[in-house]
Amino acid sequence: MTAESFDAIVLAGGSGSRMGGVDKPAIEVGGRSMLATALAAVGGAAATVVVGPHRPDLDPSVHQVQETPRGAGPVAALAAGLQVVGGAPAVAVLAADLPSLTADAIDRLRRTLGETGADAVFAVDEAGRVQFLLGLWRTDALTARLDTLDGFTNQAMKSLVPNGYATVRMSDVSDCDTEADLAAARARAEATRAGAPLAIADAREAIRRRIETLPALELPPLDAIGGVLAQPLIAADALPRVDVSAMDGYAVSGTGPWHLDDAVRYAGSPDEVVLDPGHAVRIATGAHLPVGATSVIRDEHVTLDGRTLSRSADAPDRDDTRRRGEDWTPGASLAPGGTPVTAALASLARSAEVTELLVRGPVRAHVVVTGDEIRRDGPLRDGQTRDSLGPVLPHYLSWCGLHTRADTHLRDTVGGFDELLAAGSTDTDVIVIVGATGGGAADHLRRALDRAGARTVVSRVRCRPGGSQIVATLPDERVVLGLPGNPYAALATVLLTAPAVAAALTGAPRPTAVTGTIANGAELAPAGSRGETPRIVPVTRQPDGSWRGVNQVRTAHLGALVGADALAVIEPATPDGGVAELLPLPR
Repeated sequence: MTAESFDAIVLAGGSGSRMGGVDKPAIEVGGRSMLATALAAVGGAAATVVVGPHRPDLDPSVHQVQETPRGAGPVAALAAGLQVVGGAPAVAVLAADLPSLTADAIDRLRRTLGETGADAVFAVDEAGRVQFLLGLWRTDALTARLDTLDGFTNQAMKSLVPNGYATVRMSDVSDCDTEADLAAARARAEATRAGAPLAIADAREAIRRRIETLPALELPPLDAIGGVLAQPLIAADALPRVDVSAMDGYAVSGTGPWHLDDAVRYAGSPDEVVLDPGHAVRIATGAHLPVGATSVIRDEHVTLDGRTLSRSADAPDRDDTRRRGEDWTPGASLAPGGTPVTAALASLARSAEVTELLVRGPVRAHVVVTGDEIRRDGPLRDGQTRDSLGPVLPHYLSWCGLHTRADTHLRDTVGGFDELLAAGSTDTDVIVIVGATGGGAADHLRRALDRAGARTVVSRVRCRPGGSQIVATLPDERVVLGLPGNPYAALATVLLTAPAVAAALTGAPRPTAVTGTIANGAELAPAGSRGETPRIVPVTRQPDGSWRGVNQVRTAHLGALVGADALAVIEPATPDGGVAELLPLPR
């Protein structure tokens, strides 16, 4: 289902009475204020309003308003905000005291609202509490609920809640009401900086915020395929460029009947044909109209008697001419900035006589497979393993927006990565490294990144397989995406993380998650000692539209993907018929 477009109302007026009356939204957690975290989470909103005291440091694009009377409670604040925004079909309502909130959480609310048809959808935190100040409403439903109230001052949020609301269970969406809550939130943020595993949503958000976009380049349309438009695609010429025939038939001048001349107008013909009033000529599809022609009549709509041409009595009075600019005129915007350059868009640019596109990307990848035991070609010796992943990895990377330009095999040596990571390369944007991401005796990547002065963006991710992945940026801005050495784990990491890296580098919109109903979710859900870590399993689409996953996966090869349509991210406690994020597989 398509996620709902939305406006956002951020409630930022509450003082922390249980925290000494401080300005809670201004409190910093993880290096930024909780209000800044809330605004980043709703960065995709069409319009955003902050309700509370005026804050001069906010971006001018963010509206500000104060409820009346000041401190009249969340319902009064929400009503004041809705007076400023509300043009979109949905509106996000959230408090500015959610220190771990990410845009992915808002996206999940949007998808659920679109899928369920409910009037509103709210987050449920780790403790099972419904967070009515982290929700998404249908704008007309919220307006109707406000209209039923006798007044807004000091009304509880529960007075607004409709009977038919939906919920989404989320992690890391607890609010900060006490000093203990704040200390716990800061401890989580510090753990993130220290390299503790991140939740999947947090890892993607860190990639989006901390990886710099590539500089924009002008490229011919065909060379730009795989990149992202850095500015709108503007037509350089009209289409059609001149009036042309849409059908095989006759170009005529004036009203009939017409005398049929000997000339024939073909597409691409340089010959000039002039039609006098009352005359006609044969014309082919795509041929430009002769001078003096007023319309085109297709073959099946005419009667020819010798050299006299007439419109058939039962034929509609229709002109089969495609007029200049019928599809677009010069200067028309054909695609907005941020649109991926596909083969179709490149074709569109050529149709519009656009010879250069300003794009970011295509993102160039250098694939590096590590391991003394890995051999790509030739007979295997004792202790060696066939490289079954390296040769096919470019296929999966391209699907995710990373286009392989080079590949290398590195042995397991202490200094093996140093030359690779050294500054100076200008033909690579991302180095994709398979193996050496763990903590074993032959896993040297993390130490090599430290020696190279790299900045870690994501140290580990809370998922399995793929938990040991790493994303870092080198001093020269190249990105390193480190994958586990196990083929299935490496591929799961690519599908989970590479699209976020590509989007960050190209400035593309945040990738929209695809979801599906998992028929055997309970069987697949994490359990036991790893019960809090999401699993990534192959799934196949069923005739009824649901998806069925494979519970036991051998990870040393990609056999489990044969016949699979996607990978699914199975969260803890997913029931049969529960919803999971899908990572579609390329064909």
